[in-house]
Amino acid sequence: MAVRAKQASWPVVVLFILAFVLWLKDRKRDVVAAVGGEEKAAAYDGRYERFEGCRWVDHRRNDGDSFSVKLPDGRVEELRLYFVDAPESAFKSYGGGRNNHERIAQQGRALGVSAERAVQIGVEAKKFVHDRLGGESFTVFTEWDDPFGDKRYHAFVAMPDGGWLHEDLVQRGYVRIHTKGEDVPGGLRRDAQERRLREMEREAKQAGRGVWEG
Repeated sequence: MAVRAKQASWPVVVLFILAFVLWLKDRKRDVVAAVGGEEKAAAYDGRYERFEGCRWVDHRRNDGDSFSVKLPDGRVEELRLYFVDAPESAFKSYGGGRNNHERIAQQGRALGVSAERAVQIGVEAKKFVHDRLGGESFTVFTEWDDPFGDKRYHAFVAMPDGGWLHEDLVQRGYVRIHTKGEDVPGGLRRDAQERRLREMEREAKQAGRGVWEG
C-alpha cells in the first residue's frame, strides 16, 4: 500500500512543477514590461476591441489622420489615429463665419512651413492613407475613446504586412507627433512607442521626406 501511495504522488509533483514554471514565465514577462528601453506592453488581453477585415469608406470628412471604415459587422465608424496629427487637406469655411484657417496656420507653424504648404502635405497624407487602405482589408484596435465628443474614435490600424499606419505616416513625413498616444496592442508601451516615432521623424527629416523636403 505504501508503494502505491508513493507512485500516486508523482502526478501531483509533476503538476506542481509545471504550475511553478508557468508562474515564473509570467513573472519574467511582467518584469520585462516594467523596465526601460524597448519595453513591451502586456499581450493583448481584451483592453482593445479588435476588428479584422475592415474596409476603407469614402467620406467627405476623410483626412490623413481620421477616416471612415466599415467594420466586419457592417457598421461604419469614423476613426482617429493615435499619436499623429496630419494637416488639414483644405481651407474650409463653416456656418456662422467659422473656418479652419487658424488651425491650418497653427499646424504650419508647428511644422515650420506656410499654411499653403501645410495644406499640400495634408492632401498628400490623405491620398497616401486612401491608397494604403483602399485596396485591401486591415485590422483596427480601439477602446472607443471619443475625446472631443464628435464620434471620431481613437484607434490603431494594423496593415496585413505587419506595419502600423501611424508609423507609416511618420516615416513619410506626412504628420507631426502631437495627439494622444497609448500602449500599442501587444507591442510597445506608450513612452517607448513615442521614442520610436521620434526616431522615425528624425530619419524622415534627414531624408527630406514629405513636409521635411528641402
